[in-house]
Amino acid sequence: MPTSHDHDAGGDPATLAAKQDLREHVWARLTEEKQARFPGARNRIPNFVGAEKAAERLRDTDAWRNARTLKCNPDSAQWPVRQRALEDGKTVYMAVPRLADEHPFFLLDPDDLGGRTPRQASSIKGASAAGRTVAVEDLEPVDLVVAGCVAVTEDGARLGKGGGFSDLEYAIAFAAGLIRADTPVVTTVHEIQVVDTIPTVDHDVALDLLVTPERTHTCRRETRHEPAIVWDELTAEKIESIPLLASRSRMRMAR
Repeated sequence: MPTSHDHDAGGDPATLAAKQDLREHVWARLTEEKQARFPGARNRIPNFVGAEKAAERLRDTDAWRNARTLKCNPDSAQWPVRQRALEDGKTVYMAVPRLADEHPFFLLDPDDLGGRTPRQASSIKGASAAGRTVAVEDLEPVDLVVAGCVAVTEDGARLGKGGGFSDLEYAIAFAAGLIRADTPVVTTVHEIQVVDTIPTVDHDVALDLLVTPERTHTCRRETRHEPAIVWDELTAEKIESIPLLASRSRMRMAR
């Protein structure tokens, strides 16, 4: 079983505890109702029954049709989304798991997958063979952001698995000019993952669209704030585990 991702999280302890309680509730429900698929739900962005149907629903949205390039999380739940993006001729930037590389994104070019099918190339293992890692400064602006979620609300709040990597990816890409305030952020989830409320903080990324196997829902939210890396909420352990952050931290200290 994977370890908890929030062990090195910073921020208000009460908020962190409330978020973790909600994660445990969603993971337990998915497991008990047999709606979680391999490799299991707990401590992950859960791979859910119906992920392919949700990906097909996303494929039938204007946000999808208008996108030529997208950034997507690397989790199994969104593997069908990445596959369909490549099938539809879209360029995919997929985060290296845990941002654990100096070049923290895989570039998947639908016209050059090294002889692999879109299904093969869009897996975590396949991306390392079919794509290449690229630095943030080498990315092109993206038209759509796909985020993995443990839980979501209909007004656009999202909850990740606790590592804060999705928010960090977003803040880094925004600072580099690769994402705009109006770039759509979407997710695919199981209906069990749609909850009434989620404790949030100002720098949490909000959703524009959530898609389940049963429905497509446009989220109502205020104008998205400009994201930034909140250094005060990053532990030394987290910074050193992410090469891009470690180098930027050393630059900050040298000023």
